[in-house]
Amino acid sequence: MHYKINKLAIAVALASASLVASQALASGFQVREQSAKTLANALSNAAAGAEDVSFMAYNPAALGNIDGNQFAVGVAYIDADFELKDAEASSTSGADYDKGGSRQGGESAVVPSLAVKTQASERIDLGLAIFSPYGLSTKYDEDWIGRYHAIETELTTIDIQPTLNFRVTERWSVAAGLIAEYGDATISNAIDLGAGVSAPGQYDGKAKVTGDDWGYGFILGTLFQVTDRTRLGLSYRSEIDLTLDGEVDYSSDSATGQAVLTTLGREDGGGTADLSTPANANVGVFHQLTPRLALMANVSWTGWSSFEELRVKFDDENAKDSFTEENWNDSWAYSVGANYALTDNWLLRTGVGYDETPVPSAEYRTPRVPDADRTWATLGATYQVNDKLGVTAGYMHVFGDDGDIDQEATPTNENKNKGNLSGTYEVAADVFALSMDYRF
Repeated sequence: MHYKINKLAIAVALASASLVASQALASGFQVREQSAKTLANALSNAAAGAEDVSFMAYNPAALGNIDGNQFAVGVAYIDADFELKDAEASSTSGADYDKGGSRQGGESAVVPSLAVKTQASERIDLGLAIFSPYGLSTKYDEDWIGRYHAIETELTTIDIQPTLNFRVTERWSVAAGLIAEYGDATISNAIDLGAGVSAPGQYDGKAKVTGDDWGYGFILGTLFQVTDRTRLGLSYRSEIDLTLDGEVDYSSDSATGQAVLTTLGREDGGGTADLSTPANANVGVFHQLTPRLALMANVSWTGWSSFEELRVKFDDENAKDSFTEENWNDSWAYSVGANYALTDNWLLRTGVGYDETPVPSAEYRTPRVPDADRTWATLGATYQVNDKLGVTAGYMHVFGDDGDIDQEATPTNENKNKGNLSGTYEVAADVFALSMDYRF
């Protein structure tokens, strides 16, 4: 009994560290706010825009379109709003888990980024980008109806990407970059200690886990100026594997809960969980239709099908691995956009996009990732202060489709101690971005 309960608690907490709901912009737990310019164009210029050094986060060959030296800094503020409607939750024995807490789980987040490049020679550019490509945060009330599935989830990733670009010809560049990725997670969920004293849902404990690790990968890209007006871009980012080394802490606010923890021998411990940030590819086109109007389009693929399960290994050699089946699908995102030069100093931006969810069905949708298909609508503007300094502001609204959740518990499956949970998630988000680029 002791090992079974320990295994479940660590599995729910530690393994779920990879499941941060990135409801603001991209599907799964992907974050793409590395540039205010790309956000303002709904990512339609990600692969082929190559307007400043920040674009190297999407396509490293963007460096070949920027002469001389440049740096860019940016920040995005993300305000995600999602709520579980018509929620129902119960134990395997049928006890009601509803204590009346809020069903809201959206959190706000600030995502900074930095990029710099130098032109080392006529053909070679060197660049360095630091940004966060995955993660956000979700937080529910500790007494909310789905507390045994999730309370708090926070994942932060930081990528450090040194890049080398080679200008094959005046029109064609190829580039490669190495990626060192740091991942840090803090997550928690409730434990139904009342079930051990024939009072399911009445006495809660809490499991909180922290874990971190470094992983390594690469990014490749090419940029081709087909004509003076038309540019094509293609990039590929590799999957990066992290092994989160975590510690789990148990607690309870009630004397009965503390007594149950002691009786069950629930002690603070540890374990590891594998997390892979998936491969991603972009292909795009940028066309200067007139001296004032530019059109662009981008297609993005993300290899979420590598996310088949969450497997947890325990420090206790006598405890078997525990896993949660995910079975996510690869997903696609499509976007189009336009820029209009209002004056020599002001450039107006807009775009729309559609992003598919990797979650295959309600059975695999969780409170940590209430992911669904979404549509982006964006606008923004760049003010060119002088020939060296530019400032860009962008805004995106995310219209998320409703997503049903149907987590079923049986006496033998992974939800047996978390219980049944069903309902419909309503999702929306607003993103504000500001960036500055400077040539020197």
